[in-house]
Amino acid sequence: MNKHISYERYQRQVILKEFGEAGQQKLFDAKVLVIGAGGLGCPLLQYLAAAGVGTIGIVDDDKVALSNLHRQILFSVNDIGKSKSERAANYLRQLNPEINLIAYNKRITNQNALELMSDFDYIADGSDNFTTRYMINDACVLLNKPLIYGAISKFEGQVAVFNCKKNKDDEPVSYRDLFPTPPGENEILNCAEAGVLGVLPGIIGTMMANECIKLITGIGEPLIDTLLTYNSLNNETYQIRLSADKKNNPLIPKDETSFTEMNYEWLCTATPKEFEIDTLTLGSLIQQENIDIIDVRELNEKPDTNDFNYLKIPLDELGKNNSKIKNGIVVTFCQTGKRSAQAVEILSRIFKGQKKIYSLKGGIMQWEKQKQDHE
Repeated sequence: MNKHISYERYQRQVILKEFGEAGQQKLFDAKVLVIGAGGLGCPLLQYLAAAGVGTIGIVDDDKVALSNLHRQILFSVNDIGKSKSERAANYLRQLNPEINLIAYNKRITNQNALELMSDFDYIADGSDNFTTRYMINDACVLLNKPLIYGAISKFEGQVAVFNCKKNKDDEPVSYRDLFPTPPGENEILNCAEAGVLGVLPGIIGTMMANECIKLITGIGEPLIDTLLTYNSLNNETYQIRLSADKKNNPLIPKDETSFTEMNYEWLCTATPKEFEIDTLTLGSLIQQENIDIIDVRELNEKPDTNDFNYLKIPLDELGKNNSKIKNGIVVTFCQTGKRSAQAVEILSRIFKGQKKIYSLKGGIMQWEKQKQDHE
């Protein structure tokens, strides 16, 4: 073992025949970036540091609050108001002074993510919002970095390993293969709104640490292409096998430039009002000649309408099938308005301000309802 590694400190895991000195050396040589020093990040960080991961980066711009302490076990009342990333790093240095801990007291964004991640071998996502989650996934895809994912809400949690291959010829699965598009702004509540049992992030965060250690050392079977769900109320677990979507997902940026131009805040929140039109406005726009209306639903989805002419271009084909869009005003619609909001983001990136692009609020269902109300 490397002379810098204390045999006595790690003796209990080194004597495991599946692990050994070679496994400990792999941990010491590894670099892991943990995004979020909250409920998931605290136990994840504690066990990675204790296990002897040689370099650990901690990204979090938040400050410790009293409401954090029932689940964020690296902090105490003396830390309230102080930087989470810096306080976590200080605590972990006392736990294990042999390793290198780097605190990044900043928010990870698509402007700095690629630079932050590039120096690390593994990325662990302990974030608590969809904006960050989708952005981290896309950055890992671009950089070809393994992603250890965890999420919690109320009494349930999830763990998975993304962007990793079990076999050489496998297509790596990303977070977008599980959830291709973000949910609506109020569809899934975060912990601040829905609540969370204090021990749950400890359980899920420790599972994430376990997956990370398995990936680094090559022992066991990591949750590659597998989503594990755990219910803390009845200790029920189940696993879902995942597979890569063979279709080219137009929402994943293809290069660094398109990644930095992606508006993830916009993508993962409700459609801004300036990009949304109601059925009455669409009725007025239909009278104009310089308008393209696009149905972004799948080709077999109903209902159809004969009230206006429109193109049928499914959402996952927009990025490669936009030559039919000729006019300066574009209105997209789907069933309820969710996918058309994503279409606005895709087309806005493609046309870069050359066209006015809108989503029909409430989708074709709202159009049909408005029509019935006036009959």
